[in-house]
Amino acid sequence: MSGEGTTGPILRPVRSYVLRQGRLSPAQARALETLAPRYCLPFESAPLDFTSIFGRRAKVVLEIGCGMGETTAAIAAAHPETDFVGIEVHGPGIGALLNRIEAAALANLRMIQHDAVEVVDRMIPEGSLAGIHVFFPDPWPKKRHHKRRLLKAPFVRALALRLADGGYLHAATDWQDYADEMLATFSAEPLLSNTAEGFASRPEWRPLTRFEARGLKLGHPVFDLVFRRL
Repeated sequence: MSGEGTTGPILRPVRSYVLRQGRLSPAQARALETLAPRYCLPFESAPLDFTSIFGRRAKVVLEIGCGMGETTAAIAAAHPETDFVGIEVHGPGIGALLNRIEAAALANLRMIQHDAVEVVDRMIPEGSLAGIHVFFPDPWPKKRHHKRRLLKAPFVRALALRLADGGYLHAATDWQDYADEMLATFSAEPLLSNTAEGFASRPEWRPLTRFEARGLKLGHPVFDLVFRRL
């Protein structure tokens, strides 16, 4: 890849999450102890070799913020031809997803428990991804907290650089002002092109998430954005 598109380390003055001390269930605790060595990748300041990790050459999709893993596991199970790497910081979510991976024998899914900005910056090679999913990131609804929102211009640029030509960036939110902010930010990134006139329809392959169902119950419209790397 040409040096024209490369960037230095992503500046990160504030984090987009707070590590809450969620209580682990016994099953989640067992998963972190027994399954993490098999399915979790350690954070390292070195590019990942996806062929070595998965034992094959296949398209790779990155998911940022897997929550409790229902959607992540469902998509991986429905697309065995594609390899998936999920990033999540919260222990209960990691434990729950590890149990889903084991129960469904998902050989095409691995996890990283670390800050997504640092993982993308240090571990994901440029031009290596077929897709990126960011479903229902924390909206930080109070105006004074908007600076904590994940999908700001520098990180969107970093994500675009990690996509292969034609790869897609798919985000979804049920917060109107965050959706508008994402649309403006994605549209301003010269490496990305919108696949729709404004917001996109929810693709059939994206399951309804737990957070989405809660938002719909509260009467919140849901906004999907699907952009492609030029």
